[in-house]
Amino acid sequence: MPDRLAQSLQETVDREAAQLRAVTESESIVKPASGGWSQKEELGHLIDSATNNHVRFVRASLEPEFRGPGYEQDAWVSLHGYHDMPWSDIVEFWQRYNTFLAGLVRRIPSPLLDSQCVIGESAPVTLQFLIEDYTLHMQHHLDHILKREKITQYPGAALGV
Repeated sequence: MPDRLAQSLQETVDREAAQLRAVTESESIVKPASGGWSQKEELGHLIDSATNNHVRFVRASLEPEFRGPGYEQDAWVSLHGYHDMPWSDIVEFWQRYNTFLAGLVRRIPSPLLDSQCVIGESAPVTLQFLIEDYTLHMQHHLDHILKREKITQYPGAALGV
């Protein structure tokens, strides 16, 4: 099971990295009229998500039950200043960090995938759910960044994870 979860994460990274590299610097800085994030900021959000989930994956693998905070995504994105970084640096960091996480997921012993995780005030979920949802959350944002017609949905959005 960890191999399947890691493979799904790595395949997402491998499939999408080339598409992200095709985005130009000038395209990556455009903010939508609605006032949302630029592509740089949205990919930066995925780096912040990787950071938060990295801790969750490790602690849920080492502790009997993981309880941890959610995170203030807008504040993280702002504080990191992704909008002012080169697009190519953000893409490379996103790719390397998620490849690193895929290796971590591959090494989680299967029985630990049932470990309970509570994020903020959300209902408990398993570590397996957290990993699967992380990959779907990533795909959701990548679909948006790459302006796809169909945007992937992910279960954690409804749960507040």
